[in-house]
Amino acid sequence: MSKFIQWRSLVKRDVLWAEVKVLITRYALFPLLMGEDFYYVGVDVGTGSARAALVTREGQIKTTTEEPLSIWRPKPEHYVQSSTEIWQRCCTAVKRVTRGVQKNQVLGIGFDATCSLVVLDQNFQPVSVTEEGDSQQNVVMWMDHRAAEQAARITNTNHRVLSRVGGVMSQEMQPPKLLWLKENLKDSCWDKAAHFFDLPDFLSWKATGSLTRSLCTLVCKWTYCPPEGWDDSFWISVGLEDLLENNFSKIGSVAAPPGSPLGGGLTAEAASDLGLNPGTAVGASLIDAHAGGLGVIGANVSGFNLPCEHQPITSRMAMICGTSTCHLAVSGRALFVPGVWGPYLSAMVPGLWLNEGGQSATGSLIDHVVQGHAAYPQLQQQAQLRGENIYTHLNTHLDSMARSGSAADLLGSSLHVWPDFHGNRSPLADPSLKGMVVGLSLRHTLDDLALLYLATIQALALGTLHILEAMRETGHDISTVFMCGGLSKNRLFVQVQANATGMPVVLPDQMEAVLVGAAVLGACASRGYGTIQEAMARMAKVGRVVQPDPSLKSFYERKYKVFLQLFSHQREYQALMDQS
Repeated sequence: MSKFIQWRSLVKRDVLWAEVKVLITRYALFPLLMGEDFYYVGVDVGTGSARAALVTREGQIKTTTEEPLSIWRPKPEHYVQSSTEIWQRCCTAVKRVTRGVQKNQVLGIGFDATCSLVVLDQNFQPVSVTEEGDSQQNVVMWMDHRAAEQAARITNTNHRVLSRVGGVMSQEMQPPKLLWLKENLKDSCWDKAAHFFDLPDFLSWKATGSLTRSLCTLVCKWTYCPPEGWDDSFWISVGLEDLLENNFSKIGSVAAPPGSPLGGGLTAEAASDLGLNPGTAVGASLIDAHAGGLGVIGANVSGFNLPCEHQPITSRMAMICGTSTCHLAVSGRALFVPGVWGPYLSAMVPGLWLNEGGQSATGSLIDHVVQGHAAYPQLQQQAQLRGENIYTHLNTHLDSMARSGSAADLLGSSLHVWPDFHGNRSPLADPSLKGMVVGLSLRHTLDDLALLYLATIQALALGTLHILEAMRETGHDISTVFMCGGLSKNRLFVQVQANATGMPVVLPDQMEAVLVGAAVLGACASRGYGTIQEAMARMAKVGRVVQPDPSLKSFYERKYKVFLQLFSHQREYQALMDQS
């Protein structure tokens, strides 16, 4: 209390309020001074929606809201959005979650988003990324695969920067998308463009006016490498030498670690749009999956009897499971994993190296398999009658199909799936791979739909094991999986991940861990915590632990052998058909 009296007297002597607020926030004395709680806002822009959450200093989510986003598909493999609409939806979401809260109670805000490419002109107005020329359609989405040929050409340069992306340039990264725009929309887009943003950086720029980019986006998706920065020779070698102009001003001249305070906080215009105070702290942004990593991976696990309990954070892997899945692991030294992105310094946790594996289609693959089945209408009808989500109903149906005392997993013994319907992100890094299903019959009952659903979930879990093994072979020592995202709400998906990998899966106490991770950025920017690590330890919490079923170890060892043979066979088939 003596410190409180001292700080109160400082305020009376007109010491800068911003400096005093740092002390107040750090020691959680805001309620004493103002008689009210204080919060951080986390904003998450996913593939199909913008979400916001009001989060306490201890990481408790008080309220959330969600706003839908439009997606256009002007051509096959082309997926585009509007940055104008995205910002408007973010503002609506923030206003809703802060309704009833005084503006001075919100001390910081953080943004995360998909790693999509935003194009603006010299006046910061949208520039179309489509042949049709609609200027509002100015975002090339992360899942847009139009630049496959450009990505292959960049890979064939064998440039040294490729060692940090597993040796293969993915079409989901920004260089091939930039090259596609230059080669295909030069007059209508490339020559007009003055600013290329990763979507998370667009949001922080829109909020603050600061052109500083996050290390997370630049390092993970643009080939930036601290402390050296951009490699001029790479951009020249791939035909994008014009980006070197004015110290790379079009793609970012200055970068900062995630959570760093940007500019003077919210501009007056952004504050009005968001319904917050001008000057509210804004943290350098994160890619959405990496925000999920911050929201789970640093949680205090004392008392949960986990193998990582007395180990460093490097013994943990974060899985952020939604439309796609990212597998994030940190290390104290640079580890180069073939087919896995990284190592990236300070891209998620400052001071640590990040490796990022992933699967391009997970939630979207499950939806595709289930909704395309002949028994889907029957599933919808039965789930509706029982007032259940279709996946909850499928999980219950599989339990009823299993023999008494047997795990539902065993029902997948004769049906096998290779899950790369949208190409392999890692560890094979082959976008040309396709999906495979072995063991289909002519039947189209609900039982058959449930079995195909199970086999798909098992294939995704075995894909996780595939990534884990690649990481272990190069030095990672991972013993526990920390999971969040939409698929973490599916009990069968979580249990199969544990069973297939043989490792416990930790779920957060709040399922919206990505939003907590975004709020961590605002907490750090407002100086509520001194470091990202400190904020994670206080704001991320364990909710539940799912242990693997040891009786299924042999089953999944055999199924994994089949899984690897499916890939081998697909390559053999490709080679046979390529013969002239």
